[in-house]
Amino acid sequence: MPRMGAQSTYDLPMELKTARLTLLIDPAKKKAFEELCARQDLTPSQVVRRLIRDYLVTHQVSFIPSGNATPDGKSAD
Repeated sequence: MPRMGAQSTYDLPMELKTARLTLLIDPAKKKAFEELCARQDLTPSQVVRRLIRDYLVTHQVSFIPSGNATPDGKSAD
């Protein structure tokens, strides 16, 4: 969870472009994670994207989601 006073990840615009992130994980953890996501009607990608956004906000790392305009009106790409 974000700290008090930190920007909520729900206040951030949705990404318009995506990039692939590949990681290695224990097969038993992967299976348990996928089953939990399914029970919550979420995809693993949705959960990982939320975890990454929360982690960046928690550590006060600024970013503009790809495909969105910067404050000067230019694309963040």
